[in-house]
Amino acid sequence: MTDIHGSSEEPQNGDEGRTRDGRPRRVIGTPSPAESRTLLAADEPAPDTAPGELDEDAAKKAERVVATFFMLAFFASMAFIVYFIGWSGRNGGMHGIDRARESNLVLGGMMTVSFLAVAIGVTIWVRRLMTSKQIVQERHELASSEADRQVFAENFIEGAEDSGITKRPLLRRTLLLAAAPLGLAPLLLLRDLGPLPEDKLRHTYWRDAVDKARKQGKPGVRLLVDGTNRPLKAGDFNSPGSMITVVPEGIESTADPVNELAKAATIVINVPVGQFKPVKGRENWHVGGIVAYSKICTHVGCPAALYEQTTHHILCPCHQSTFDATNGAKVLFGPAARALPQLPIAVDGEGYLIATSDYKVPVGPSFWERGATQQ
Repeated sequence: MTDIHGSSEEPQNGDEGRTRDGRPRRVIGTPSPAESRTLLAADEPAPDTAPGELDEDAAKKAERVVATFFMLAFFASMAFIVYFIGWSGRNGGMHGIDRARESNLVLGGMMTVSFLAVAIGVTIWVRRLMTSKQIVQERHELASSEADRQVFAENFIEGAEDSGITKRPLLRRTLLLAAAPLGLAPLLLLRDLGPLPEDKLRHTYWRDAVDKARKQGKPGVRLLVDGTNRPLKAGDFNSPGSMITVVPEGIESTADPVNELAKAATIVINVPVGQFKPVKGRENWHVGGIVAYSKICTHVGCPAALYEQTTHHILCPCHQSTFDATNGAKVLFGPAARALPQLPIAVDGEGYLIATSDYKVPVGPSFWERGATQQ
């Protein structure tokens, strides 16, 4: 007898059901034994998933539980808002390591409780208050017929009724109540970006220092060497090509000297008189080729602190913006969009360099000076 594998060996005594190599023998024409081991029989009826009627007493109990979680989410969100507006605004706000750690813990905890309570409430709603109806979607063309649209509308209405959103007003109202503060939370977080700058970026401490000096009968405020606070004389630039960083006199006594210094930092350069080309309208803003420019690059605010003595180019090391010190610090190369602002300077009766006014345009990145007049 020949088996399905083509083996023609006769079975041994006591082993008529197997081939010589031990495999089960199958007679041609008999059904495959794999059919009896299918996971789902072809003619096995689909399980009945038709939803039954909800136990109204159990549904009412679940409804109260869901509403409780939604109310918990609402109170957690309100606690987030109250803390953010009230408590975080006291004692220096949320700035500093200790205050930041405290605010992160409280705000993060309240937001976690709010989102978690909403998630738990929705989960219980779906599991306990919604029936499980089997939905079969047939593949068809993208353009739906009028009958299909009618069926969709009926299914949508039926789904809304099945979810309980229409007939259980307590759940609907508490869900909306819980979600309302969550929608306001991102708007409140904008406050953490800090106060609006208003017009603080349109002037520097040079303006206040000059005003204070003139009230004392002085023509302007002296330029102090950054780091040593030593007044600077024009005679200190005996040789062209040198550059010094200066700050206005009295800046260390301000309420916020760090931020004021960041805006008022200025570089003073001695350009050879023969190569210096004063910009029209600024002919008296220099002292014998000694000129002062803002140290803050007009691209993104990096310090333009490199100076090439041979080319008289001011270089910002961050993105290689290059400015011409001999011609009003105009842009020669790089992404900067405008020249470095120039500070009007002169000398007082004792020979010290002084600033006679603030910068005429805002210093720093160009987006700070929107609406301002270009130099």
